[in-house]
Amino acid sequence: MKRTWRADKLSHVGSSIFAEVAQWRAESVQAGMDLIDLSIGSPDQGPSLAIREALAGEVLKEDQYRYPGTRGSEEFRQHVVAWMEHRFGVKVNPATQTLALMGSQDGLAHLAQAVCNPGDVAIVPNPGYPIYAGALAIAGVKPWYLPLKEENDFLPDLDSIPDEVWAEASFILLNFPGNPIAVSADLDFFEKLVALARKWNVLIVHDLAYSEMGFDGYRPISILQVPGADDIAVEFHSFSKSFNMAGCRIAFLVGNEEAVGALRDLKNNIDFGVFMPVQKAAVTAIQQAMSSTGDALYAGTLYEHRRDVLVEALAAEGWHVHKPKATMFVWARIPDTLRTGADAWTSRRFARELLLSAGVAVIPGDAFGSEGEGYVRIALVQDEEKLREAARRIGRFIREAAGSEG
Repeated sequence: MKRTWRADKLSHVGSSIFAEVAQWRAESVQAGMDLIDLSIGSPDQGPSLAIREALAGEVLKEDQYRYPGTRGSEEFRQHVVAWMEHRFGVKVNPATQTLALMGSQDGLAHLAQAVCNPGDVAIVPNPGYPIYAGALAIAGVKPWYLPLKEENDFLPDLDSIPDEVWAEASFILLNFPGNPIAVSADLDFFEKLVALARKWNVLIVHDLAYSEMGFDGYRPISILQVPGADDIAVEFHSFSKSFNMAGCRIAFLVGNEEAVGALRDLKNNIDFGVFMPVQKAAVTAIQQAMSSTGDALYAGTLYEHRRDVLVEALAAEGWHVHKPKATMFVWARIPDTLRTGADAWTSRRFARELLLSAGVAVIPGDAFGSEGEGYVRIALVQDEEKLREAARRIGRFIREAAGSEG
């Protein structure tokens, strides 16, 4: 038998649809289509000038090229502590409850290996960001999928989790506001979650990558705002979306000392930490955000305007989609004219035909799990005029598709 050099578990990591969409984009461009790419959630803006100047200044210093250390610099961790108290009123220990990461995906990809044993169970959302389930496949951990349904406003029903699942689970991972669905949770929800986790001795992993992308006066909250939650929960924070620093690869984990320490110990054997100039740039980002002019940096303002433009433009075309309260994504149900009937369109068919026929790239909902079928995710990563043009193209496409079906 011919030996293969590819682990079976890689077939369960992420979703092949992202590679498929990349191929569709290439086909569209090759065919001469003017592409409007609303597929990947990568900010189209750069960080502030002060952040870029801090990074540029540090990279010119000869002494910044040593191994930086896995924990994160003392300065970075002290600013993380200051940010958590300034933004959320939460106190964390810089020595034992904070950890610098090469982006939150770095932490999400490795956490299960650090806190679980092969064969353990973890509760993850469906739909959910692909690395949630992918990380479990790498670690040999069994997923139990918690459905997010429209009839529940996409909030998970914690009471639906069977006692036997709680008894087996090592951790439960949730994401508020979420990707792909910008669902938000209030303090009451978090208090219930913390109480259940304490009852069953289950670690809570909260992904708060979109903390600075709330709309209409809504500011996302930290699960660590629940009194005592840091004894049962950890939380990921990212600079990628909040400060347009996606390419810098920097984030942090805060919360339960044992879990933070476990991930730190694992990463001591994987990498040597985040490049020091990048940490300095992140410190500058925090300082700006905490300054009197910090509101000018609030990422939610830009994406709130873009959300309004796209949702209103789609409505004018006859496609009424849910207006999210946060994040850089619109989670849109495929129009009823295409979802029903003998030849109902799948999410994948809708996304592919939209791209090849109209030149607008979105991600089909099934990329995020079985509960995502019937939806598409639209990223607000183009300027307002491009979003209006995308809406016009989408409207024409839907009308033509519905007409051909009839």
